Amino acid sequence: MNTPEIFSKENWNTSRKASLSREKELTKQFDRLAAERRQLPWMEVDDAYRFYSADREASLRDLFDGQQQLIVYHHMLKKDDPSPCSGCCMVADSIPHLAHLKARHTNLIFVSKAPVEQIDAFSAKMGWQIPWYETRDSFNSDQDVTTGFGINVFIQKDGKIFRTYFTSSRGVESLGSVWSFLDLTPMGRSENWQKAPGWVTQDTPYRWWRRHDEY
Repeated sequence: MNTPEIFSKENWNTSRKASLSREKELTKQFDRLAAERRQLPWMEVDDAYRFYSADREASLRDLFDGQQQLIVYHHMLKKDDPSPCSGCCMVADSIPHLAHLKARHTNLIFVSKAPVEQIDAFSAKMGWQIPWYETRDSFNSDQDVTTGFGINVFIQKDGKIFRTYFTSSRGVESLGSVWSFLDLTPMGRSENWQKAPGWVTQDTPYRWWRRHDEY
């Protein structure tokens, strides 16, 4: 087996620092991309859609759970699914504690076409606590999710709901941290180092960070 070269500490540090420099530049590129995303135009969305859980029928506005922003992951679970999508399930395993997102005025939920009873049974089997709703109308297709999975981002402002972002396919596997999800939203991390629209209230990084039971 061909392994990498073995360097002395001095040469190893030189090589590592060269690679680290490129890595940090990539981080800055992601910051610039997130800033561009925050400037994307919005599209108004009708609030007529309905979603179903074991204990309620909800509107799209209800899914915000009192927050200003909403991230919707369209999980591919379908009725009587013999083999639920492993990629979607790995995404679910990577979801951060929602208290951290809510501390930045953001809620996250899952939707699927599977009946709510099957959603609840599968979610319980997997040990997930993510709010997960059945969608029966055209919500998925209207938000560009037809055969696979997708992530949509919405915001409430001035009494209306707007769609601000959508993605699917490659790239979603890089999500999973609180910060990577917030970077998809119009308000971002709301930290004062980021470039954001003037209406976004921002404060000092680190100051808002808490253990999830301390908010």
